[in-house]
Amino acid sequence: MQIENILNIVDLHDPQRVNRKPDAVEVLFSSGNFIQDEFIISKVELRLYLEKTDEKLGDYSLITSFVETDKGTVEMIYDEGFRGQDSLKRSSVFLTSNLGISGLILRSVISLRGKTS
Repeated sequence: MQIENILNIVDLHDPQRVNRKPDAVEVLFSSGNFIQDEFIISKVELRLYLEKTDEKLGDYSLITSFVETDKGTVEMIYDEGFRGQDSLKRSSVFLTSNLGISGLILRSVISLRGKTS
């Protein structure tokens, strides 16, 4: 199967915020055999970017979702703010406990579909 157009979408107001290696990554799904509509989903991650530290509030966390498909990738904001220690792990547990992964995948597929049509 040849893929003609691979899209790499960074769906953030300021894409420069994620223009570096994440500080931490939680892999939520990586088996590569899940199909959503016509998209083969190979990986779903949450990525943590620490942006600043406040003396009283702690680290400011930008948590993004990253979905990799056979037609491209999408990275978008999942959560951000002063979320305290282990913010990435807590977000990961919340998503996997509440069927949130399917919502992330659907949002990403909609974004990819919007860019290809």
